Amino acid sequence: MKGVKRISTAARLTLISVVICGLIFPLVMTGIGQVALPWQSNGSQVYFENRSIGSELISQNFSAPVFFHPRNNSASGVDPDITLSYATSQIPRIHNATGISESFLNATLQKYRQYTLFFFGTPYVNVLNVNLFLVASYPTIYSPYVQ
Repeated sequence: MKGVKRISTAARLTLISVVICGLIFPLVMTGIGQVALPWQSNGSQVYFENRSIGSELISQNFSAPVFFHPRNNSASGVDPDITLSYATSQIPRIHNATGISESFLNATLQKYRQYTLFFFGTPYVNVLNVNLFLVASYPTIYSPYVQ
């Protein structure tokens, strides 16, 4: 009888743990996320021509020479941002591939420039946002790459 009681106690504790950790906690965290950060909680979807093409928080794979490329050797490889200096180093390649003036490409990077600590820290740009701006600004150049 003692063995059955121990199993019964263990089963109840397991059931309580599953309900709390597997049901209540995730629902509470999802609710908090939806209230506090709804855009990020829903995947930070970026739309182009009324269809989702990616997330602003996860790196997209741009490999054509006409686009700015994300870092391919950085930790997890999912960082959507690149430093302004790395983006600037890609301008000659994009200029040669597209004919877009280097001054326009520099101005685009300045337009999308952000800082790690408000106005201080390392300046960076979001690759997806910059590339989408280029696609919208030069649809004839980028039409073969947009499906």
